[in-house]
Amino acid sequence: MSLDHDLPLYRPPGERDNLIIQATLGCSYNQCSFCSMYRSKDYRARSLAEVYCAIDAAAQDWPDARRVFLADGDALALPTAHLLQILEYLAARLPRLSRVSCYATPSNIRHKSVAELAQLRAHRLSLLYVGIESGSALILRKITKGATPHGIIAALHQAREAGMKVSATVILGLGGQRHWQEHIDGTVALLNQAPVTQLSTLQLSLDDSIRAEFERKFGESFVRCDDRALLHEQQRLIAGLAPPLPLLFRANHASNALALEGVLPKDRDRLLRQVAQALAGQRPLRPQYLRGL
Repeated sequence: MSLDHDLPLYRPPGERDNLIIQATLGCSYNQCSFCSMYRSKDYRARSLAEVYCAIDAAAQDWPDARRVFLADGDALALPTAHLLQILEYLAARLPRLSRVSCYATPSNIRHKSVAELAQLRAHRLSLLYVGIESGSALILRKITKGATPHGIIAALHQAREAGMKVSATVILGLGGQRHWQEHIDGTVALLNQAPVTQLSTLQLSLDDSIRAEFERKFGESFVRCDDRALLHEQQRLIAGLAPPLPLLFRANHASNALALEGVLPKDRDRLLRQVAQALAGQRPLRPQYLRGL
């Protein structure tokens, strides 16, 4: 494909076979202490002319594309009118388009009204990838997430009211050995109040370039959890979840020691059994050299 992306480029695992159009470059917040993804980029909104040019190139190479992911870090930060023009152009150039998705921060969502979100949904922006990371107010402060549990819950309800689906992520290990229970219990409490469509877990993996910043912002000695401790976190998370709606649960990201997939609460017992087997050494873990972001 002749489409020329501004690197580095990231997308969720579920978007690996879909068309990627960069509506923004970088991340408008870019202060999360655990994330190095866009540290090499200054955030900017691409002009409509730039985005239209990218869409034209994509339409030439992939005219039958059905799904589009709007990169980079948080395309939902764009003004609603700007986003609508992009969505309308995508629909005009890709006649088989059925879904558009993007990353979104809780702040991005809350800065738009339900009516604005619903309008975007009517133009096929129907799936938001939201990094919850943790439901603990303490951990959210320590990782400088720029969000509170209350704000995250409000954002998720707002997206749901607008008819959007939300695929959320939680990072195992963010609390370290000292705060792991608070991290998981706070996350369970948040998710049991929030209408998330899909939940994925990742394991904490710090790039060398931000490790010192993460530890400094954490505000105390951070002792990382080993695989066994992270399996206990996974176990506590799955056992505690009682989502208001059926929840597709996945631990299929390459950072996870143990790959899991199921629907909660229906598959809770099977998932817990698989974690228990891993803890007992009866189910192999992903080798370290195969893990990554």
